[in-house]
Amino acid sequence: MTAPLLLVNRVGLTDQRGFSLRNIQFTQGQGQHIVIAGETGSGKSTLLKIIAGLLQPDSGEVLFQGEPVKGPRETLVPGHPGIAYLPQYFELPKFLRVEQVLEYASKLTPRDAEKIFRLCRIQHLLSRKTDELSGGERQRIALCRLLIGKPALLLLDEPYTNLDMIVKGVLKEVIQSISQQLGITTLLVSHDPEDTLPWADRIIILKAGKIVQHGTPHEVYFQPRSEYVAGLFGRYSVVDAKMYKALGGRGSGKVIIRPEQLAVRRGKMKKGVMGTVLSQKFAGHGYELLVECKGGILGCVSADPAMKQGVGVTVVLRK
Repeated sequence: MTAPLLLVNRVGLTDQRGFSLRNIQFTQGQGQHIVIAGETGSGKSTLLKIIAGLLQPDSGEVLFQGEPVKGPRETLVPGHPGIAYLPQYFELPKFLRVEQVLEYASKLTPRDAEKIFRLCRIQHLLSRKTDELSGGERQRIALCRLLIGKPALLLLDEPYTNLDMIVKGVLKEVIQSISQQLGITTLLVSHDPEDTLPWADRIIILKAGKIVQHGTPHEVYFQPRSEYVAGLFGRYSVVDAKMYKALGGRGSGKVIIRPEQLAVRRGKMKKGVMGTVLSQKFAGHGYELLVECKGGILGCVSADPAMKQGVGVTVVLRK
């Protein structure tokens, strides 16, 4: 059995504020995309800094390529040379041209460095000064600066924050290319399901310093273990066992349902739950509906523009 690239083993840390990471453990294989998600203050950034060797855990250990990652109390210069960490807030050296910033950090031949410049889409920025860059350009320069250090693992903390859709799309393509063309494994922190669900192989959910769910994107989206997990990834409804059975499902207790799992038809049908459309909002891929039923309010999606407020409908689980 091949050893994982990264092993986080029972890591714990209590900081000066009293916040605690507790018993964090998971593995990451070579080339595997992992996302860490959770509400603000759940410990995501703290965990990344421990993995990078920038914070010393109180307990447990981090193994990278089979060797311990040393923390600040164990080494003179914090940080592992094979692990690159890009924090949410970073600074580039001021008053320098981009080519100067990258030249100082480069461990590559000019040919290999040029390949990374193209991958990060910054060739046209090399002669500019760092104070002349946009937010998205600064992000790609900072990322390039890490990549020319030849890391094996890349840690990205909220890389898409405060970027518009076009700039974010470019950065997503760059991050995807990093794995495909350079073979660098990536671990990413993000709060936006549109950024994480299509990209991740596995998602780790943190709440108050603990892992509360760990699974594939499909599992954490359609089988969340709690409303906390469900709420991190979009709209959902909670129904009791009676209503779930009426919708066509089987089970006991409360059930979390995503809008995509429900089909909506105008009028009364033989099977399903009758209701009335409370609201309709256009969402590009279709219309987002709120349907008031006897057992509660259901969030649904429909491609039918006639599903307007006041229309009587029947809701049933999709098969």
